[in-house]
Amino acid sequence: MSTMRMLLNELAPEARDQLLRQARPVRFSADTRIFRERQHADRFWIIESGRVELDKHVPGPSATLVDTLVPGDLLGCSWMISPYRWRFGATATTEVHALEFDGQAVRELCAQDTSVGEAVSATVAAAHARRLLR
Repeated sequence: MSTMRMLLNELAPEARDQLLRQARPVRFSADTRIFRERQHADRFWIIESGRVELDKHVPGPSATLVDTLVPGDLLGCSWMISPYRWRFGATATTEVHALEFDGQAVRELCAQDTSVGEAVSATVAAAHARRLLR
């Protein structure tokens, strides 16, 4: 089951609607650098179509591939954890359509509604753990 489906299935309908009200559709062209490692992390995305590669800088001429994300995957976990810096970089390898969420607004929603906060926290932690274990 995709990260997004897991998150949405765990939320009551009202909480799901509150979270989805924070979303806006975005599009990235193929070969677009979405974010770079160590930059300020202030948002996240749910991939609806396309592919995104996560990379990590290592000594040498190129970055190391960490993961390839596909529809239903969560792109961006660092918006939730202070100091809010991207732990990886991300590049769209195909045209990508996604839902973009403002990190600050979702953190505020999570603080106001514990059911949303618990579901979002569990989903972000699971996505982050999966990437670290690869």
